[in-house]
Amino acid sequence: MSRRASFPYVGWMAVFVVVPMILIVGFSLTSAEGGFTLENFSDMMRFAPVFVRSLWLAFIATVICFIIGYPVAYVMSREKPAVAAVALMLLMLPMWMNFLLRTYAWMSILENNGFLNQLLSILRLPTVHIINTEAAVVLGMVYNYLPFMTLPIHTVLHKMDKSLLEAAGDLGANSVKTFMRVVFPISLPGVISGITMVFVPGVSTFIISRLLGGGKTILIGDLIEMQFTGNAYNPYLGAAISLVMMVIVLLSMTVMNRFGDGEESAVVM
Repeated sequence: MSRRASFPYVGWMAVFVVVPMILIVGFSLTSAEGGFTLENFSDMMRFAPVFVRSLWLAFIATVICFIIGYPVAYVMSREKPAVAAVALMLLMLPMWMNFLLRTYAWMSILENNGFLNQLLSILRLPTVHIINTEAAVVLGMVYNYLPFMTLPIHTVLHKMDKSLLEAAGDLGANSVKTFMRVVFPISLPGVISGITMVFVPGVSTFIISRLLGGGKTILIGDLIEMQFTGNAYNPYLGAAISLVMMVIVLLSMTVMNRFGDGEESAVVM
């Protein structure tokens, strides 16, 4: 009976995961004439700067999210439940709005005559040009993906046994040593999860780079979309790029999981 209950799930996975994967692999190894070829992968070499730029911007966004998200998660985990609940709601509140609308809002803020430059003009400060730059793309990533970094870390820290902190103090550890040797190692599973949840969508995004980058900052996601919907229609090359991107994502997740497994028990007093 239990095996029959899994049939709908297996069918869903086959139709929406396995079949698309087979199609992607098939298209990536097929030429426009329908024959077998590896030229689609060799053609990708001319897009190497796009791959490097995507990885670099996603890395910067992930680092910034960690620098901001970890202290926020740490402070929330030490607050009273009522205060932590309000802070958590404020953190989640922007995510209730559509992703596209949030990105359009940042366009209005960052454009040359937008809210930010108007505010700087009122304060008699020099205006800045951020829209249609890589900085705007990174800012959009940080804004949209920051909760994905903060929430896993907060969950781990919130569940941490507070008696460990008392034990560290009884053994003579100051606050810095307690954080480095107890709190941070315990929070590593949340950190690894947060890094993965920020880096993976960051390296594959295309809406943020299109709207905030103005089409000047082309990332892997934009490149794939151009092959399927743009004037340079080439689904075979687009499938090859998609396949390589999936490999990059899987390798990133594997490395992060291996690192997390190695550090999960690294609580040294």
